[in-house]
Amino acid sequence: MRSAPRAAQLQSAGLVGYSTCIWPGKLAATVFLQGCPWQCAYCHNPTLIDPRTPGKISWTEVEALLERRRGLLDGIVFSGGEPTRQLALIDAIRRVRSAGYGVGLHTGGAYPARLAAILPLVDWVGLDIKAMPDQFDAITRTRGGALPSFRSLDLVLEAGVEVQVRTTVDPTVMREDDVARLTAHLTERGVREHVIQTVRAEGTTDEYQEALARLRSGAA
Repeated sequence: MRSAPRAAQLQSAGLVGYSTCIWPGKLAATVFLQGCPWQCAYCHNPTLIDPRTPGKISWTEVEALLERRRGLLDGIVFSGGEPTRQLALIDAIRRVRSAGYGVGLHTGGAYPARLAAILPLVDWVGLDIKAMPDQFDAITRTRGGALPSFRSLDLVLEAGVEVQVRTTVDPTVMREDDVARLTAHLTERGVREHVIQTVRAEGTTDEYQEALARLRSGAA
């Protein structure tokens, strides 16, 4: 009797059959993996943060989707949460590649050693750099995330894989000059594409939505 692939151990919280915007220029399916070490207040999928939450989507469902969409999809993007948190990810990526699909990865770079092992197997990376190191912990509401995140940035740039660096601007922490400072720093490190994303209140906590409303009304 054959044992189940290690990919079957993935805690997958969701599966989107196709998207034209998740991987620029590609038509891709997306698997959202459970668990993240950070607690960003603007996270619009806070239910994905807790690593103890079991997965809802089986790997069998993912592979069935890929079989149905053969010839229609360019690839699959592993997103989160923080997908590199899960050790089964590398087997899942290998299985996707062996099925003839490209692989994209969304990551905040929290686990650079794991990312280094994955990079030779991915075609594109969407890397979230939250802020400059002096503001990083205020964004993630955890300690020590800047060092691994910027190390991951260096790894991606050294690997030469196609990358889009993104920053979701939390206006309760960052101002325009902070964003400009980050963009300048990333450019110095070799980043060619830095995409600024606007916070979406939908899906965030009531507390954060109230803070945003106060800020935008000028009351903060």
